[in-house]
Amino acid sequence: MSDLIARIEKALDEVRPFLANDGGDVSVVEVDGSTLKVQFHGACVGCKVSDFTLKGGIETTIKKYVPEIESVIAINE
Repeated sequence: MSDLIARIEKALDEVRPFLANDGGDVSVVEVDGSTLKVQFHGACVGCKVSDFTLKGGIETTIKKYVPEIESVIAINE
């Protein structure tokens, strides 16, 4: 599991600078089978384009590094 998380974090490190430019961030909550659950932070919370960021940016990048992840969802905690 640590290799999986390391690859996920590597993928997130690729998109984090873009989120940080707008005052936001993202973190891993859990991996549930082939689904990655993430949580937005800062300006990303409640942002109108966060769904696009999630699917168009984060999910696409995650799938490039971690093809066994089939979907990425954002949760609020």
